[in-house]
Amino acid sequence: MGVLDGNQMFPCPVCMEPREVKQTKKRKPYLVCDPCGVQVFVRGPSGIAEFNRLIERAEGHGLLIRIKEIEQRYRLTCPECGSQFWVEPELVETSIFDGSLKGFRCPEKKCGATVAWEKKQ
Repeated sequence: MGVLDGNQMFPCPVCMEPREVKQTKKRKPYLVCDPCGVQVFVRGPSGIAEFNRLIERAEGHGLLIRIKEIEQRYRLTCPECGSQFWVEPELVETSIFDGSLKGFRCPEKKCGATVAWEKKQ
């Protein structure tokens, strides 16, 4: 995650994009993800201390890189409706002939398309 332009960064819990960690007037950390509409405010001394430890670990262990790798493998985009979704067991689509994996059903109720599973190297 690390520091970008001198600012600490942390992933949005919904879209996983890095967001700047800001501080309130009372020096409590928070982050805002405008595209998702998510606001995360960390309150209480123990919560603030743990959040700061998470940020430090993210900086040292390349958390954003690892999250991006996971997202590339397990977050799919439907070619029909453009919806993005995470791979889940209940979305598995198999062949009725041999039971092989065809892909994953788009979770959008009005879509019903199957996104093919491609192994990414």
